[in-house]
Amino acid sequence: MEIRDPVHGSIYYADPEVAILETAEYQRLRAIKQLGFSEFSFPGATHNRYIHSIGVAHLATLVFESIFRVYPFSKPANKARFKQTVRLAALLHDVGHGPLSHTTEQVMPQLSDLQIKVYDEEEQYGDATHMVMYKNRKANHEDYTIKYVTDSTIADTIKKQFSDILPIHVACLIDKALHCPDDFFIEGGVDLRPILSQLISSEIDADRMDYLDRDSYFCGTNYGKIDSNWLIQNMTFHRVENQLFLAMNRRALYSFDDFLISRHHMHLMVYGHHKSIIYEEMLNRYLTSPECTFKLPGDINEYTNYNDYRLHEHLRSASSPWARRIAERRPFKVLLEQHNTTESERPEFMKKILENEGLEVIWASSKARLSKYHTASPEERAAQIFVVDQFDPWSKPTPINQSTEIFKRYEGTRIIDRIYVAPEEFVNAEKIFKSMKF
Repeated sequence: MEIRDPVHGSIYYADPEVAILETAEYQRLRAIKQLGFSEFSFPGATHNRYIHSIGVAHLATLVFESIFRVYPFSKPANKARFKQTVRLAALLHDVGHGPLSHTTEQVMPQLSDLQIKVYDEEEQYGDATHMVMYKNRKANHEDYTIKYVTDSTIADTIKKQFSDILPIHVACLIDKALHCPDDFFIEGGVDLRPILSQLISSEIDADRMDYLDRDSYFCGTNYGKIDSNWLIQNMTFHRVENQLFLAMNRRALYSFDDFLISRHHMHLMVYGHHKSIIYEEMLNRYLTSPECTFKLPGDINEYTNYNDYRLHEHLRSASSPWARRIAERRPFKVLLEQHNTTESERPEFMKKILENEGLEVIWASSKARLSKYHTASPEERAAQIFVVDQFDPWSKPTPINQSTEIFKRYEGTRIIDRIYVAPEEFVNAEKIFKSMKF
């Protein structure tokens, strides 16, 4: 099947993959917008997670072929099997995403309600990480993704269409913490799981490369434009003992710097736009209020019926003032916006003064960092990306965070503090604001 993508051009999928694309679970992604409320700021941003996931699989394939073009696989069938597993993981990495935005994770059930069998099995392998979380937290969209991949119609389709790949193998590339029950990822005594999972999620993965280009295109901005072709051409591998990790040729390091900065600017100027933020804040206030009746189900078949349209329909019928504001497009309005690199006391001070005057105030603080490396778990930091120099045989591969100054220069958090008030109270709030003395 040919899919005409406005970003990448024609993309082709074989019949076994089409069988997955045509499941109701996957088609659901057509009704989940990629950028949630961003269309209120950027009217073109109505693209969905279906076409994004299609693009991620396309880019993951290009990256795989670039990295392994000279790798000595023991037989061609093994290379084909690994590439197909990467494509499936890329296609399915977002399949469990909730309606509109991450905000709806507030109304997801306890993780135990999903009855994720592969999480239950973790304990027998001596890794109780998932079991601890299983008993003590709400589910998130990543949990729904693992449920879809390992225990749903999608899982059944994988088993039927791919004789040499199991759903757990696909899940292992999406969730690095899952235990792989066999030697599926071992090739010639080398574990390829680290590098293959890095193609799905890392500092420079197919997911980020697609959404930066795609979001920039549909939003009509220049912030997210990156030289993805050059980056892909210069991706390679580096072996550490018996594991293979993602690596990049040194000559592409400047493009990598540009990639990180572009992503950072997209977070500051697009993903953190004041209109998107206030709609998410109002939705959060409704979802966490006692009068909220919108809940996401733990049953995976029922969850498939939940999408953006169902949530919007619910908001239109709800009596909550927060739901009404969203449905009627009457958001709170920005009174103050501050950009800082450190915490400021002024927003909280202003909020208290305005509230003392009887005004309802929303204080939203958006934080963005150049890289998740600074806050990554020890497990994620262990999966390093290396920089190698193909034209200097005497140079030693080094972790990418030690090979560029970009991490140090942008190490701090960028904080955008905003004070919002109801539009009908804006003139009064502005007078109070101008009379304040700091």
